[in-house]
Amino acid sequence: MARRLQIVLIAAAAIALAVGLRLLDPLPVTQIRLTVFDMFQRLQPREYVPAPVRVIDIDDDSLSRLGQWPWPRTQIATMVERLSDLGAAAVAFAIVFAEPDRTTPSKVVEAWPRSAALERLAPDLAELPDHDVVLANVLSAPSSAPVVLGFSPTQRAGAEPPPVKFGFSFLGTDPTPLLGAYGSAIGNLPVLERSAHGLGSLTIRLDRDGTVRRMPLVTRIGDRIYPSLGLEALRVAQGASTLIAITSGGDGASGDALLTGLKAGGVAVPTDSQGEIWLHFTAGVPERTVPAWKLFEDDISGLSNGISGQIVLIGVSASGLENSRATPLNPVETTATIHAQAIEQMLLGGFLVRAEWANGLEILSLPVLCGLLTWLIVSSRRMILGASASALAAAIVWAGCWLAFDRAGYLFDPLYPTLSIVLVYLLASSFQYLSGERERRRVRTAFSRYLAPSIVERLAEHPEDLKLGGETRELTVMFCDIQGFTAIAEGMMAEELTQLVNRFLTPMSQEILEAGGTIDKYMGDAVMAFWNAPVREPDHGLSACRAALAMSRKLAELRPLWRIESESEGRKFHDIRVGIGLNSGPCCVGNLGSEQRFDYSALGDAVNVASRLEQQTRMYGVDIIVGEDTHRLAGDLAYLELDRVRVRGRSAAMTIFGLMGDETQAGSEGFLELQTRHDAALAAYRKQEWDKAEALFEDCRDRWNGELDDLYATYVVRLAVLRNNPPDANWDGVFRQEAR
Repeated sequence: MARRLQIVLIAAAAIALAVGLRLLDPLPVTQIRLTVFDMFQRLQPREYVPAPVRVIDIDDDSLSRLGQWPWPRTQIATMVERLSDLGAAAVAFAIVFAEPDRTTPSKVVEAWPRSAALERLAPDLAELPDHDVVLANVLSAPSSAPVVLGFSPTQRAGAEPPPVKFGFSFLGTDPTPLLGAYGSAIGNLPVLERSAHGLGSLTIRLDRDGTVRRMPLVTRIGDRIYPSLGLEALRVAQGASTLIAITSGGDGASGDALLTGLKAGGVAVPTDSQGEIWLHFTAGVPERTVPAWKLFEDDISGLSNGISGQIVLIGVSASGLENSRATPLNPVETTATIHAQAIEQMLLGGFLVRAEWANGLEILSLPVLCGLLTWLIVSSRRMILGASASALAAAIVWAGCWLAFDRAGYLFDPLYPTLSIVLVYLLASSFQYLSGERERRRVRTAFSRYLAPSIVERLAEHPEDLKLGGETRELTVMFCDIQGFTAIAEGMMAEELTQLVNRFLTPMSQEILEAGGTIDKYMGDAVMAFWNAPVREPDHGLSACRAALAMSRKLAELRPLWRIESESEGRKFHDIRVGIGLNSGPCCVGNLGSEQRFDYSALGDAVNVASRLEQQTRMYGVDIIVGEDTHRLAGDLAYLELDRVRVRGRSAAMTIFGLMGDETQAGSEGFLELQTRHDAALAAYRKQEWDKAEALFEDCRDRWNGELDDLYATYVVRLAVLRNNPPDANWDGVFRQEAR
């Protein structure tokens, strides 16, 4: 529960960070959102449907044919005349004529050197018309198509704002105070502005990456509102005299007004609160554009179908004139074409919409989606399920946003919620993984004291194995105990006794684990272990015997050190001796216990026999006693047959062996001689040849340097008893004092 609470707190902090960052909406977050919107447009551009909009493009080919830019205003006038003759509904210039035409004769004369010839020509030149006046006359001619001139708003103060060519009314509260304002504008020559039918702003909204995604349809300069070039061209083409602003305060209620739309003639356009629309661009459409040079051909009748009834925008795309902008679909789109696409959207509908409530919905989705993901991670505790849920949530978000764009033109950001989901998943799952690793380390630390490393790793990597249940398998079981521990413990303080037991069990356990054994349990000063489970060990009997010999040797090495320590500390030295019983046989091994607590343990007759054999080490005076099944599995070691006994719980007698050493010891000349004499003594004993048996046992005791005194003393005492109480003729060699 504590770990789950920690995961929830970490996820909550991540969610709070994601929501806070989205509320602040810094540039990287904004750019991520805009990049996704661009991707949507690239995947699904607006389908081009022919609309009454054309672009006259002053391109490189036109400059090559007709001369360098800027062209004389008389040439511009010719363009207007020819477009009027072709039946254009309106002509809009995405060009600002801010400077007088330098090709006007009176302006050209000023640059010529003074001479007598010039003096004679001056009166005639002065009578030639001014090119700007010529263009103005064409613009105001009754036969001319209505013309809209463009201007560029600027923050520089001082210049007069452009004149107003239209009426502006509000369906609702005046939204002017809420619109961003410019100080002035770079406009056209006054003579041209007076003659034009309309004036429109060339402002194009550039995001911080320099890409055009939105078009402001109205621009505020001082206290006046002006339409964009496209909106003004649409008004003029319809012959409308008034633009209508639709606001949220249309009922006349007091309070701030939010602009929601604009209406030019019969065309209504929904906008955001700043009067902007999101542009849904088409891919390149050649039929939208007409090169300017074609208007100066001798026969232009072929252009009639493409110009008649059209709103014509004139712009420049020639290299070096810097009249292009980047869009999501084109890195070099002309201003005229961008305004043309805006007009197409206004005429055809199918707008992209970034609703005012979209930000709120996206922000609200973060804690909801991330919260559900956190709950799933905490409840399942499986990283793969959390990863799958994260992928599914991200897929749902992306699919929903794409369908909203594809079916209704709504713009929702799927990337930031996805990144937030990934962040929460990575933090929660990483913490869960690290917590799991800490738990696994804790398991390894705790169980490495009792189990072989292979078992510890299995439990750490597969905790599902920690459940009730077992299997039957042949094991070799070991019981190891301190002989005479009760007497040793008398008079010792609890702390001193604990230290003694721990110092004994630690090296004994180490030898068991190094030999691949599993420590089943500790019982005071005793330890139970087994081999061949849970990891299978083909030579489990031999491994157990080697472990017993190593334990005996280790104790022999430690005994002198403990003596020295005791003497230096003024403590009584306890000469620790051990008894080790080994037996092999089928056992039930597995996780045994209750649902509340269980241990990996073994049960069975082989376990009981091993415990009885350990107890018999005191009777026979040897450190290690091995049952006949273990002797069969590891018969190459040095053994002495000790006796045939009938242990408690078993009706049949069994042969037991004393493990005296390893293979080297088994092959030594001295041990082989001892083993021969020992077997001869047992044979005489079982034949009831008491005197011969006693002599042979005494001889064996002398040859083994006194280390088997207790064993042979036991037999000598037993022989005395048997002499006084001889067994019957059917005696099988099992002494009537059965092993307990």
